[in-house]
Amino acid sequence: MINKKEKVGYIYAVGAFTFWGLVPIYFKMVSNIPALEVLANRIIWSVVFLAFLLIVTKQYRYLKNIFKNFKELKMLLLSSALVTTNWLIFITAININQLVEASFGYFINPLVSILLAFIFLKERLNKLQNFALFLAVLAVVYQIFTLKSFPFIALALAFSFAFYGLVRKKVNLVAMPGLFIETLLMSPIALIYMIYLDKNGLSHLHLALDSQTTLLILAGFVTVVPLAWFNAAATKIPYSTLGFIQYIGPTISFLLAIFLYHEPFDIHKFISFAIIWIALLIFSIKI
Repeated sequence: MINKKEKVGYIYAVGAFTFWGLVPIYFKMVSNIPALEVLANRIIWSVVFLAFLLIVTKQYRYLKNIFKNFKELKMLLLSSALVTTNWLIFITAININQLVEASFGYFINPLVSILLAFIFLKERLNKLQNFALFLAVLAVVYQIFTLKSFPFIALALAFSFAFYGLVRKKVNLVAMPGLFIETLLMSPIALIYMIYLDKNGLSHLHLALDSQTTLLILAGFVTVVPLAWFNAAATKIPYSTLGFIQYIGPTISFLLAIFLYHEPFDIHKFISFAIIWIALLIFSIKI
């Protein structure tokens, strides 16, 4: 029987991953704006929105200890670079109509995380995990040979986010204060770039609150809200269950790519996706 706390946790989890799955709609709405400018706005407005949430939730008290720990700050600088890279690749993928490949990357991601845990954390893999990894490699190889193209976007997204997770696991900080520091560390570069765009008349962010400016400001909301829901879910339901629910996100993105944005999806892509889905099923059964 699911208790009230778990029920709320499931609502937050489904909400978070559904939100992440629908996020491409937002980035499609700003696809006329260069990806670097969208990224810069995402960083700046995430800092603003996170600062507000940290004050409301009183999580700002964690920041003092983080700033005192130079080793943690160095690790957060690395995780900041990784998550920023991941964001840029994802925004670019949507801008160039490669949402199918982006969703493929996020399906691969949990399996890449297993591989990194084996290499860097010396976690042992059982036979099912080894077989799931073999299938993931098979799916990528199949795509290379049949489509005669290397899935750069998928693998870049999968590996950048997997390495990001690995670094954050080593730092072991509360999610929201950690993300605040990460975006704060990148904010000077983002701010300098935004000032450069404004000085040269290239900025899409205007003092008049037009539709484009509103959408760019909403980048902070779009980034932080699902993370807050994810954090709430993580404290209420088993992490293994949360890991299984995460597939809602790339599944929704995949469906959007096919049925809303009509991206090409032939039999070879279907086979490579099918192999990954089988691998994820094996992985989830193991969990």
